[in-house]
Amino acid sequence: MAPESPSPAPPAPAPARRLLAALVPALAVGVASALVLLGISLLADQLEDVLWDTIPDALGIGGFSSLWMIVVLTVTGLAVGLVVRTVHGHAGPDPSTTGLVDTPMAPGVIPGLLVVTVLSLAGGVSLGPENPITATNIALAFWLGRRVLPGVPGEMWLFLAAAGTIGALFGTPVAAALILSEALAERPGSGALWDRLFAPLASGAAGALTMTLTAHPSFDLSLPAFTKPSWGDLASSVVIASVAALLGLAAVYAFPVAHRLFRALKHPVLAMTLGGLALGLLGALGGHLTLFKGLEQVKELAADPGKWTAGEFAVMAVVKLAALVIAATCGFRGGRIFPAIFVGVSLGLCTHALVDSVPPAVAVSCAVLGILLAVTRQGWLSLFTAAVLVSDAAVLPLLCIASLPAWLLVTGRAQMQLHEDGTPLK
Repeated sequence: MAPESPSPAPPAPAPARRLLAALVPALAVGVASALVLLGISLLADQLEDVLWDTIPDALGIGGFSSLWMIVVLTVTGLAVGLVVRTVHGHAGPDPSTTGLVDTPMAPGVIPGLLVVTVLSLAGGVSLGPENPITATNIALAFWLGRRVLPGVPGEMWLFLAAAGTIGALFGTPVAAALILSEALAERPGSGALWDRLFAPLASGAAGALTMTLTAHPSFDLSLPAFTKPSWGDLASSVVIASVAALLGLAAVYAFPVAHRLFRALKHPVLAMTLGGLALGLLGALGGHLTLFKGLEQVKELAADPGKWTAGEFAVMAVVKLAALVIAATCGFRGGRIFPAIFVGVSLGLCTHALVDSVPPAVAVSCAVLGILLAVTRQGWLSLFTAAVLVSDAAVLPLLCIASLPAWLLVTGRAQMQLHEDGTPLK
């Protein structure tokens, strides 16, 4: 009998000295990443107040009247299109071809990218800040880091900036660690996973703490407490997550079709102006809550869900999902996580309105889980986000079970990201 092959030796731990040496740049990148996010968010908020409060009040019209929504979104599309057409680097690559953590852009592209990000956030476009802010911080950290500390591998600056930004966005370094653990698992490297996550986790913690101390972000929707799951809750969680995943897949498969239609126009100004017009019409159909990135809007939905019927929740979910597809394919720069959360929350509250025996925490968290699995294809991020929205540990076992059939539905299928030739990633 042949001798058994020895088990592979575990990776050698990195020396503490090397990990400690990475701590200072990690903390610096984390704080800087959070400050960039905070600065852009505050600037967008100021412009948003002008567009949706100051000007309508001066004109004596409702800030969220159907006509004003159509006008502002169309003008926003025109303005963003003009910036993309004229600035150096055209505000980065086609956003439909980019993900959350990509290779660094050239620093000269960043000013234009930030301008269109502020315009989109303030103008009510259904995209979040996560993709362009992460890209900005990665580019700046990569460019500065290689000059200040040329001995540090370039990839490390990428991970530090991504972790710092994600930590700031979610208000916790856990989100950064979970997302980067998936990214690191796909990349060759030596050393224990926790050693490889040490510096990014420090950056994520610095970004999260900076944002928490300055802006006090919160994902908790303050839904009624859920204390003890039942067999009925188990069945409901599986069905809701699976239906939400299928709805998300419908948007994923519509993504390349919409992209081809806008690309056929052969002009970014025209494509984004028409895209803005379409977003304005969708806003008039779904109401003002379907505008913007969606994080503040879901809190308004959850604060008093009795104000809306199941049909109204369903309309908002479909409208927001359509707005996400249009915004991301016509050329607006932005992320898809926060609008997808809005879709999931609307779908979950629709389910609770239809079947009130399903607890709101279960309905909302499982719907968010299914949508995010389809849109992001990141399991840890989807589970984490669904859980923090309800802040109730009792729902975690249900989410873990519900994620299994939902993942089987989405894995191996097209993603909401395209190759340069317009074909979807798989």
